[in-house]
Amino acid sequence: MKDEIISLYSAHITEQKQKVLDILSVSGFDALIIYSGTPLRYYADDQDAPFRAYPHFAHFAPLNEVGSFLLIQKGTKPLLVRVKPDDYWHEQISLAESFWISDFEFIEVSSPDSAWKELNVRLTKSNIKSFLYMGDNPAEAKVHGVDEKAINPDELIARLDTERSYKTPYEIACISEANRIASEGHKSAHEVFLGGASELEIHQAYMKAVGGVEYELPYETIVALNEKGSILHYQGKRKEPKSGKSLLLDAGARYLGYASDITRTYVAPDADPLFVELLAGVEKIQQELCGLVKPGLSFADLQKETHLKIGDLLFSFGIFKIDGKEASELGLTKVFFPHGVGHMLGLQVHDVGGVKRDSKDTPDTKNLRTKGVVEVGQVFTIEPGVYFIEMLLRPHRSGDTAKHFNWELIDRLAPYGGVRIEDDVLVTENGIRNLTREYLS
Repeated sequence: MKDEIISLYSAHITEQKQKVLDILSVSGFDALIIYSGTPLRYYADDQDAPFRAYPHFAHFAPLNEVGSFLLIQKGTKPLLVRVKPDDYWHEQISLAESFWISDFEFIEVSSPDSAWKELNVRLTKSNIKSFLYMGDNPAEAKVHGVDEKAINPDELIARLDTERSYKTPYEIACISEANRIASEGHKSAHEVFLGGASELEIHQAYMKAVGGVEYELPYETIVALNEKGSILHYQGKRKEPKSGKSLLLDAGARYLGYASDITRTYVAPDADPLFVELLAGVEKIQQELCGLVKPGLSFADLQKETHLKIGDLLFSFGIFKIDGKEASELGLTKVFFPHGVGHMLGLQVHDVGGVKRDSKDTPDTKNLRTKGVVEVGQVFTIEPGVYFIEMLLRPHRSGDTAKHFNWELIDRLAPYGGVRIEDDVLVTENGIRNLTREYLS
């Protein structure tokens, strides 16, 4: 896999550079500077938060370092200016052996001022007077002569965001490898869960299997035993209890900056058979939804279909006393499934490109991270769920809608928290390639 990824990188860079140049040409500009980013310091502290490079920088260079610049222009390789300060506090890693460095013209300098000097020399030498800047620290860019109107222009960023939603073979290979790594973590976590491990022990088993440290993950793991599975972004890592009846594990990995995002729900042998059946029902829905995905399908229709299927499932279990269509029309399925069915995935977990600038919201889409229609080359998640969230259930325990719920069954299942199944899928001409199921059932 790694040799394949390396072989695909040069074509990826060539394609991305041409996309940028085409967009610049339409906009009337000749070059683009992209800044990797400035460290974020904790308030009233002398330590920085873990750094993540600006994704549009990372789209070209798999270099997660502060203070570097890219210059993209016609006729030459992208110029990478790396700020490598004289610093005995931190390791200064050599990039000489990096597989990707030969696709750049590469310069190292010791300070940001020196980096800007190199950029300006290159712009002057190439007779480039109209260029744009993307990145944080716009004040510094202005100090070094960048026109304020040329800093982070909305239209350019929106177009590049859209282009990032269509993945190159290199990007697909990276996301696939991130799925492989995360799948090893899920298998290990499942094993120790069945052995009676706590949330903290499950998390530690996951980290050992993926072979990294926490700040390298695309997001903090969600390791939710029992009732905590009803908290959508639960962040606890309890030492107690152990021997949980259910585990909702939402955990991914990164490879060369690209993320995977996988959720599974596991049950202990002595779990309530009704919850085991509910898990099987959500799994079936998730696979049916994956089967529906094809170019031209609207994300709004996929969301609507998810609610209908969940409503029918809950009706079949007797949790709803009305059928799925009526429950969905009354908005009652949102009590059990209050989030979107998926989101774009790539350099960011909730990647850009899912919402186009001209998207028009309806009541059904206003809270969705992904809108518009499915297109070839997109990678996104499919993640239906059923949760027992008391905050959402409480308003219906009395009043006109209470009669539509079987409260005895709901209270029986609530200690198990909820179910979510999530895969990462690539859209092809005829449907999808499920990047997760290639490694994890």
